[in-house]
Amino acid sequence: MTKVTQSTAELADRYLMQTGRRLPVTFVRGRGCVVYDDSGREYLDMVAGIAVNLLGHAHPDVVAAITKQAAELIHTSNLYYTQPQIDLARRLVELSFPARVFFSNSGAEANEAAIKLARKWGTKNRDGAFEIISANGSFHGRTLAAVTAGGQHKYSDPFKPLPPGFVHVDFNDADAIEAATDEKTVAVMLEPVMGEIGIIPAAPGYLKRVREWCDRNNLLLILDEVQSGLGRTGRWFAHQHAGITPDVMTLAKGLGGGVPIGATLAIPRADVFEPGDHGSTFGGNPLACAVASTVLEVVDRDGLVGHAAEMGELLHASIQDLGATQTRGLGLMQAFQFEQPKAKPFQNACLESGLIVNAVDDNTVRLVPPLIITAEQIDRAHDLMRKAAG
Repeated sequence: MTKVTQSTAELADRYLMQTGRRLPVTFVRGRGCVVYDDSGREYLDMVAGIAVNLLGHAHPDVVAAITKQAAELIHTSNLYYTQPQIDLARRLVELSFPARVFFSNSGAEANEAAIKLARKWGTKNRDGAFEIISANGSFHGRTLAAVTAGGQHKYSDPFKPLPPGFVHVDFNDADAIEAATDEKTVAVMLEPVMGEIGIIPAAPGYLKRVREWCDRNNLLLILDEVQSGLGRTGRWFAHQHAGITPDVMTLAKGLGGGVPIGATLAIPRADVFEPGDHGSTFGGNPLACAVASTVLEVVDRDGLVGHAAEMGELLHASIQDLGATQTRGLGLMQAFQFEQPKAKPFQNACLESGLIVNAVDDNTVRLVPPLIITAEQIDRAHDLMRKAAG
């Protein structure tokens, strides 16, 4: 692995805010499921920009869509209609459930929109109820409300006082949601598969029970599918495994295939925004929407939802002999957990050997490769991971 030069590290330290520790490699180009550093060395990418590069790197259809739309119209603002935005909204609704769509630029923004929808809905329908129940260990973004909704103190505590209105219970515990519900509760906000802490799928029956509880108690169910949506779990949306429909769903990450875009979908009963309630300068711009429509078209055309299910089974089988005490996942969202704190040394050893994996903490490694990954590439990743595991 080519080491980052001292000047590169010094310049990054001087000019970039230090919000995270970077691994010692500089990537300059990519193609498919591989990326290349500044010396030309190849790396197999099992992280995909943290579940963003749904079609891998430099997919020809994505490149063509960017090129074509950039030559026509990149941005006009939401003061006017543009066809790419309408086309994308229509396709998302066709793939999911009857709804209308608000476009933003990221998963955090999509979740902020969902939180605002819930609060206004509570004002109109539950006598001003505003509290949202979410899960310990969840992750909904880094804006102030989204980081508070996420149940991880390491991300939220440095920014106290936090906005009120969020209650946290353990994931996969429907009893806890029921016990936490009171007259102030307006919604339940969950990830169908918890991603940031190392891929924890909803237990069988959990989401269905929560859906029924929300229905009985006149609450909204918000599902954050920023990481789990768009085919990654072997269904278009992870909640489809449970046979339910949310009131509000948020998307981002893979939607743009690397181009920033977020989306918030709300069914008619939850669609309470009126002109002036919310907005985004860049959200739903023609460039991002044209690319996202192309991503959806390629996923559908190439059968990548079914492919993700098939490759997910292979990937899950391949992580069974790495010395982990626990393996878990759904489709191409997989993770394994070591008993000892060896995840970060394992990640570094993989990087040295030309494989990109993601240590989410001291014990857990996450794998969220592009949906185009092949069986041969999974075999190669397995071989490299076995060597890294010792």
